[in-house]
Amino acid sequence: MTTYPPPIDPSRNGLIVFLRTPEAGKVKTRLAADIGNTGALRIYRKLVQHTLQVCSEANVSRYLFYDQHLPDPADRDPRFHYRLQHGNTLGERMYNAFNTVFDEGCTRSVIIGSDCAELTKAHISTAFDLLSANDSVLGPAKDGGYYLLGLNTLHPSIFSDKQWSTSTVLEHTIRDIDALGWSLATLEPLSDIDTLADVKSIRPDWLRETATE
Repeated sequence: MTTYPPPIDPSRNGLIVFLRTPEAGKVKTRLAADIGNTGALRIYRKLVQHTLQVCSEANVSRYLFYDQHLPDPADRDPRFHYRLQHGNTLGERMYNAFNTVFDEGCTRSVIIGSDCAELTKAHISTAFDLLSANDSVLGPAKDGGYYLLGLNTLHPSIFSDKQWSTSTVLEHTIRDIDALGWSLATLEPLSDIDTLADVKSIRPDWLRETATE
């Protein structure tokens, strides 16, 4: 008989989404070098819209962690909890976000960014299912980083001594998980959108749409 993972309990599974405050000149700077700050901001808004739509379909507790300041209360989506990121490095901010969600009662947590236009509800659901039988789960990004990290517990080594935004992040994260003796499951590799070539390859329709806005 096939055994399936238990159904997701939304009160015990926390989904963390890291977002940048959407301001021209502060998002997608590599993309902005080719299409300008305004164009890059429009693409970033498309990415955020896609990410939030995918997250809203997942049967979990959803947390939006912003890097600078929170949206006005009138502009907040009631399907999400709103929090601020805290820490000097990306690793510190992620560690603190996980810690917040665990402190609020979640027993499993997954973190994603807002750079992956290929992300689907199935990736998120599968990550939580895998956490029912593994200590950790990673969604590898094709540039050497990761688009998703899921954990049942925390250890600072996973978030420290990393050269963030480089091709070594995934390798070093796997090394540190192995050193802890934790079991690790992986999802399929996906691509982030960071450059004009990425947009042309993954979502060329966004370039056409944003050009007319």
